[in-house]
Amino acid sequence: MKVLIGVDPHKASVAVAAVDEATSELLEHAAFPQDRSGLRSLERWARRFPERRWAVENAGGLGQHLAVRLAAGESVVDVPPKLSARVRVLSSGNARKNDGVDALATALAASRNERLAQVDPEASSEALRLLSERREDLVAERTRALNRLHALLRDLVPGGVAGKLSADRAARILRAIRPKGASARLRRRLASEVLRDVRTLDRKIADLNGRIEAEVEASGTTLTQIFGVGPILAARIIGAVGDVGRFPTKAHFASYSGTAPLEASSGEVVRHRLSLAGNRKLNYALHMVATCQARSDARGGTYYRKKIAEGKSRKEALRCLKRRVSDAVFRSLLADSQAASRGAA
Repeated sequence: MKVLIGVDPHKASVAVAAVDEATSELLEHAAFPQDRSGLRSLERWARRFPERRWAVENAGGLGQHLAVRLAAGESVVDVPPKLSARVRVLSSGNARKNDGVDALATALAASRNERLAQVDPEASSEALRLLSERREDLVAERTRALNRLHALLRDLVPGGVAGKLSADRAARILRAIRPKGASARLRRRLASEVLRDVRTLDRKIADLNGRIEAEVEASGTTLTQIFGVGPILAARIIGAVGDVGRFPTKAHFASYSGTAPLEASSGEVVRHRLSLAGNRKLNYALHMVATCQARSDARGGTYYRKKIAEGKSRKEALRCLKRRVSDAVFRSLLADSQAASRGAA
């Protein structure tokens, strides 16, 4: 009997539910502490199901340690929390939840979806995902630091500082300030400290950009041949997609990336609306590419203006272009995967 074990991870505990893959019948519930002895107990418990595979909710977050540990010798898929939550509501008819119900919903979600990402800590896309996430964290911290700097300068300069603030511009402004009073001097000193933080973050981001560019070049991806896709966006796309082979067609890929419009027709009115489903990080990357093409690319710009001439709004035209970008990215990733398979053979 083939068994699928759904896992609902928490900081201190792990809830699991084993279901029969053929019938989706619940076989057993269990819970274990999220520590070394608890995880060893979980592995001993799982041995009673020789033919098993695992479905871990949020394997890139709270479930990462367990997912990586299991993936060393077993089949493990990552179940997005949104997907398991949707299955839980559809299965029970309400939004009530507990650890056992969540683990069961995770298992059922995996049994009904063949396109979930396989957890593989040694996959080449994993390095790009980790580097991209680290860069996102640093950029977010730099933005927060610049916002703090803006707030301090607002109290030091009449009317504050308009426009984009860089480290060099902030340094020039601070050098021209002659504070009067203890509070003003303290604000200037704090602004100088925040400025040093910004410069440190700038260096870290620049260093990380170099590492990402080297990893992308070493991967041999053809994504960077698409107009608007540089090494940073290529790394984000590859890290978000993982194994492109899990998508049978470009339509499945578009659904995953949130670029496939959802039908919202009623009666004789036929219309579609924007999809808010799918991987939002991947969707954002494709949006950036589409925006760049609409502004600067001859082919992309022509297609964008053609859609506007057909009567579509600018947002609708951009969504059409984004779907076109999604198809191009899918073809590129698929070609890369096939080339890698031929090289391995």
